[in-house]
Amino acid sequence: MSKFRRTRLVLKSSPVLEGAGVRLKRAFGFSEAPNLDPFLLLDDFHSADPADYLAGFPWHPHRGIETITYVLHGRIEHSDSMGNRGVIGPGDVQWMTAGSGIVHQEMPKGESNGLLWGFQLWANLPASHKMMDPRYRDVPRETIPLVELDGGAQVRVICGEVAGTQGPVRDIVTDPQYLDVTLPAGSQLNHGLAQGFTAIAYVIEGQGQFGAGPDVAGGAELGAETLVVYEDGDAVTITAGEAGLRFLLFAGWPIREPVAWRGPIVMNTDEELRVAFDEYRKGIFLKSH
Repeated sequence: MSKFRRTRLVLKSSPVLEGAGVRLKRAFGFSEAPNLDPFLLLDDFHSADPADYLAGFPWHPHRGIETITYVLHGRIEHSDSMGNRGVIGPGDVQWMTAGSGIVHQEMPKGESNGLLWGFQLWANLPASHKMMDPRYRDVPRETIPLVELDGGAQVRVICGEVAGTQGPVRDIVTDPQYLDVTLPAGSQLNHGLAQGFTAIAYVIEGQGQFGAGPDVAGGAELGAETLVVYEDGDAVTITAGEAGLRFLLFAGWPIREPVAWRGPIVMNTDEELRVAFDEYRKGIFLKSH
């Protein structure tokens, strides 16, 4: 019998100003990250006012983490120190492993009506992989499978596996799952997860119950811009409200290592942070070209 996960914590996203002046909502970040290992940060950028985002995220470094950007509306133009250049648009994903170090910029553009909407997730790397060669993956919309389940649930599988269908992003050290789930009104998703996995959900649209099991009431319905953090177990159950529900589901193996974090760099010790920023100032930050 499955041990369905109970909701451990519910958080509302908060407005922050990042980059060169981008207004966005932060679902979780530095203060919450110790309880969400291996995940560090989730930002929700959603605005129809270009003044909120056009300043973008000019050239900046990363080391020791992965950044995963998923676009629903608009596009993000990317370029980096490895010579990669590209644009991701609606339904596309960019999965960047900073590893030993990368310098990049991300410049958002809205649709004709000004709408920009997407998410950026930061995932930690263990000490054994923090100085790995950086890599950049464009994951076009058409390569991300859409799985339709009994009851009407639709799941876009970016990373992980649903009903025998595996997502295109593989070979990630924390074995993460990244799912975009849409549920019709009143329908339910029962999804298995390995015990020990950290599991979190973020509501995009609609409302739903994030309860303990298929036959157990999940409490109050939760709406958009709400983060759900789960206790341990081997399955989650989510039930859509009358307006339907769309949410992101993330899961991954916790790393259980010390975290030293300052700005865009996440290492294991303060000394490693000092070295990283010192190398950046001296122009010797990049280890792979």
